Amino acid sequence: MAKPKKRFVCQACGSVSHRWQGQCPDCAEWNTLSEDVPATVFSQKHDLSSGGRPIEFVKLDAPSVPLERRSTGLAEFDRALGGGLVPGSAILMGGDPGIGKSTLLLQAAANLARAGQDIVYVSGEEAPGQVRMRAKRLGHADAPIRLASATGVRDILTTLGKDARPALLIIDSIQTMHSDTIEGAPGTVSQVRGCAFELIRYAKENGCALVLVGHVTKDGNIAGPRVLEHMVDVVMSFEGERSHQFRILRSLKNRFGAVDEIGVFAMAAKGLEEVANPSSLFLTGRDEPVAGSAVFPALEGTRPVLVEVQALIVRLQSGATPRRSVVGWENSRLAMLLAVLESRCGLNFSTAEVYLNVSGGYRLSDPGADLAVAAALVSALADKPLPMRSAWFGEVSLAGEVRPVSHGGLRLREAAKLGFTQAFGPEEADDRVSGIAYQSLSILPKLVDRVMAG
Repeated sequence: MAKPKKRFVCQACGSVSHRWQGQCPDCAEWNTLSEDVPATVFSQKHDLSSGGRPIEFVKLDAPSVPLERRSTGLAEFDRALGGGLVPGSAILMGGDPGIGKSTLLLQAAANLARAGQDIVYVSGEEAPGQVRMRAKRLGHADAPIRLASATGVRDILTTLGKDARPALLIIDSIQTMHSDTIEGAPGTVSQVRGCAFELIRYAKENGCALVLVGHVTKDGNIAGPRVLEHMVDVVMSFEGERSHQFRILRSLKNRFGAVDEIGVFAMAAKGLEEVANPSSLFLTGRDEPVAGSAVFPALEGTRPVLVEVQALIVRLQSGATPRRSVVGWENSRLAMLLAVLESRCGLNFSTAEVYLNVSGGYRLSDPGADLAVAAALVSALADKPLPMRSAWFGEVSLAGEVRPVSHGGLRLREAAKLGFTQAFGPEEADDRVSGIAYQSLSILPKLVDRVMAG
């Protein structure tokens, strides 16, 4: 028998190379190639002479029993899932260590168990006593959850095959699972992929919702082969800063609902609490206007969230190198916006340090935040506060134009609901909302004139 060739799989993008390299040739990430044992069973050519098991084809409009979503008892969790857990679905949840993934899943499992659902919680990182201690602290020690501490996939599936199939199976975490049919230590590419395949196949065949907890890399991406995200139905990211109380559950992929939906939670003494009005977490309650502060109505999926953008400009002595510091936004986006303000509006930021912060630890990825950031920068440069109770949104082009963004009316309605009296944005005649005065800005120099005029 020929000796199997070694191959190396990139843990960031899943590409395969036949020799180890420091940098992945496809995604250009460093030190992500790890040795993978090739599955010789799948690499061999199939012998079709003995025949195989025929598969059954069905019509697209064939009658079937509709799948009913199961509510987790946490409205924010259900919102991020698209309405609740779908039977037979596979969910991958990632997040930084200690951010609250196990706490969130334990609370959801306890709610489902009290509602009469059979829940299985398998922890590969903690002993049952540790999980019971957390459940007692959260007030869910009496929930009828089947709890176990195991890392062998064969043992888990054998045990589940003898009992009634559960409604929800939680694996915490997939990087600790091990299959004795695959060579390699737990956490390697082959082990993670093989264990996930076996667990997902069990969930699909038995109509059991499966939640896999995944580790994250130093860059915040879900660890393991990229193919793992393609195998599951839903990919979720649990985000937040440890220094802040809020947590955001973000849906990155969802075969059963909308993508980019979020659920907002606040970490309290007894676990995670739902936040019905996320805007209250990210807005300061000051009564006096402050220069360099602008409010932006962000949009996460179908939910508008008002956040505050803060800017600080510090003039330096001649010859000093200015610094650019950004928290909660993209550095490249700030550099582009500063270049547009200098080129199209005649403002000078080259001799000043620029500090930009999104309050509350919120991370902005919406391009509609350009106008709010520009307003905060101009306000800080001129040392003139923006109008009180005003909201700013719009995308800025390299030509200095203020371009429309999606769902302008939804953003304005959220601002009006929270007591904002005026808004500034692109020219959109169809997005007028009663109760809030709207002023359109077609080009960025008009914003500068508006701020300078006070």
